[in-house]
Amino acid sequence: MKLLVLGGTKNLGRHVVEAALRDDHEVTLFNRGLTNPSLFGSVRRIVGDRSAPQALAAGEWDGVIDMSGFLVRDVSLSASVLRDRCGHYTYMSSIAVYAGKTTPGMTESAPLLDWPEGAPEDHFTMDLYGPSKVRNESLLTATFGDRSSAVRSGFVVGPYNPDFGNWGWALAHDLPMECAARPDQPVQYLDARDLAAFLLHLTVDRIPGPFNAVGPTRTLSELAVAWRTAVPNPQPINWSPTEDRFHLPHDGTNDGTFQLNNTRAMTAGLRLRADEETARDYVAWVQDGNMPPGPPH
Repeated sequence: MKLLVLGGTKNLGRHVVEAALRDDHEVTLFNRGLTNPSLFGSVRRIVGDRSAPQALAAGEWDGVIDMSGFLVRDVSLSASVLRDRCGHYTYMSSIAVYAGKTTPGMTESAPLLDWPEGAPEDHFTMDLYGPSKVRNESLLTATFGDRSSAVRSGFVVGPYNPDFGNWGWALAHDLPMECAARPDQPVQYLDARDLAAFLLHLTVDRIPGPFNAVGPTRTLSELAVAWRTAVPNPQPINWSPTEDRFHLPHDGTNDGTFQLNNTRAMTAGLRLRADEETARDYVAWVQDGNMPPGPPH
């Protein structure tokens, strides 16, 4: 299959490309050539900016996986160029699209955030992150119809991705894991390799619609127990650190965001590895001398 990956050399994107190459797909990358430019040296690369995607008008692909779509203007331009040049368009969205933050069990049909009146479509701020993802999903559905998928995910953990509360780094260096959030606070995450495989699966099999691509809900204390199995004799957990690396409200005002219903994604083919496996692999990756990147936003 001929695949176009928008982005593809950072964090989750590199797992998507690695998975595609393992499955013998023909991959083309479109990015600015600034992040890890020597990565995937044998893969065709079109150097360009999302704000000027005209170079894509010279190609055709069976599927597109959009890993770098933030600005509404840029996604609109890509959609316009690729509308008649690709079979299926898979968009990396976010669980930040939901208007409600406290209701547990939300499905993909739950109310979404509105676009703020007068907000710019060519400028990114964190306040516009969720609304921008909603607007991008909408314009892609309007452009591609059933030839599009939107994958809504939250915490993504694994090699080359930001550390989960700095837990991997702490365990790899025999330091206490830290967590300023409530021990009973719900959380969902996904291993980057599982999410990459799901993105590829939706694209290759052309499965339409939005998906809550998240793992099962755990409390942070339950998850901490699983992660502590990655090393022998881990240090005690510090539940009162000076820095809150999770940045989750402690008053329950965001608890519903991490209790999403993932039935539709699981039915469509999302496969999840055990928390203990994710933890072991991440700790081993750090112990091999790798430095976890900072948060993406």
